[in-house]
Amino acid sequence: MTAPTTVTPLATYRNASPYPFCPGCGHHLVLDHLNRALVSLAYPPSRVVLVSDIGCSGLSDQYFVTSAFHGLHGRSITYATGIKLARPELKVIVIMGDGGTGIGGAHLLAAARRNIGLTVLVLNNFNFGMTGGQHSATTPPGARTATTPGGSLERPLDICATVAVNGASYVRRATSFDKDLSLHIMEAVRTDGFALLDIWDLCSAYFVPGNQASKRTLSTMMTELDLPSGVIARRAAPEFTAAYRASVAGAAERPEPLVRPIETRFGASLDRTFRLVVAGSAGGKVRSSARLVAEAAVACGLWATQRDDYPITVKTGHSIAELVIAPRPIGYTAIDRPDAMILLSDDGAAKVGRQLSAMEPADRVFVLPGISAKTRATITEIDPARSRIRLGAARLALYAIAHALGELSLLPVEALEHAAGLRNASRAAEAVETLRAAR
Repeated sequence: MTAPTTVTPLATYRNASPYPFCPGCGHHLVLDHLNRALVSLAYPPSRVVLVSDIGCSGLSDQYFVTSAFHGLHGRSITYATGIKLARPELKVIVIMGDGGTGIGGAHLLAAARRNIGLTVLVLNNFNFGMTGGQHSATTPPGARTATTPGGSLERPLDICATVAVNGASYVRRATSFDKDLSLHIMEAVRTDGFALLDIWDLCSAYFVPGNQASKRTLSTMMTELDLPSGVIARRAAPEFTAAYRASVAGAAERPEPLVRPIETRFGASLDRTFRLVVAGSAGGKVRSSARLVAEAAVACGLWATQRDDYPITVKTGHSIAELVIAPRPIGYTAIDRPDAMILLSDDGAAKVGRQLSAMEPADRVFVLPGISAKTRATITEIDPARSRIRLGAARLALYAIAHALGELSLLPVEALEHAAGLRNASRAAEAVETLRAAR
């Protein structure tokens, strides 16, 4: 990718404020390298966004003349992803610590596997330096911290291997003492996809005193942990924001639209809001049958909403569909008192007792044989045995709904058959046959 140029290249991207870090902290070395990289890249400051979160590394963004975003601990990658999706032309650089990396590990994985075009600089000093030197996800075995005074027993998170195996385009392990770190940062920023530098440095306030750590300690740790420095992964892969925009741009050229509009083809005499509840059992095609009614209402020029309720087990227990149909926009989608209810099973009836008790004599309840309903509404039994076709469990809900709609004169049967025709051929033919059998 060709870097945009400025009219007058900047001699520095740093402002006049001095860094706030402790004497001996490695963060200032990393930020100096970042500044050199930005000067060499010559992006306009308005095209660069530094994103940070909580921790000593989170102090970094305020010392540059670029745009910046500072947020919650472990969430910097989520903010950066949003910025990149909204403004893909920006160079978005995340500055985070090992603490935020551990806390936001799921976000790190998601960004890597999507190959979002971010550059992530992990300022990895093996502890939570801002909050008292507690151990982090990258603390090496045996290291003494405020929470591991006898030495850490955990193996540290291999940040580089984690994002590399999940699809990152560029991954490198480095240290704040590397003389050519600015060149590596430049390479990462120029990468179209997800790029990460795991930069090991020293926390002079906590980790160094507790472990007699030094510059040599970093190289020793890399050898002992078999976590070598250098490039861990470099691959060419589609960058997510570009791929997403390409897929959307191509949607208009597809012969079949992703969303098929329902055209108004029929008329309906409904002049008020009508609330219908269908209550049955999971696996009884309650929701799909109710959806057909909603689609038929739209085909009549009406407004329709559908709210479904079912247990987390999905295939067992109740299945409830609440439909609101109206000649005008629907502002309230909940149903406190239905105008009509269709009870298909005891599972469904057990879940709608409150709505049944709220119904008045002018309201209608349609029930299958053997199902009881405690209500003041007018009850009508629907007997599937009278059907001229054999009804299995897959057809029963649609048959009962069509029968009830016929008595209510709510929608023309032609609209229901048209909605059935929107399904695939085999299901459409079966649905139309069921609708006609219910007349």
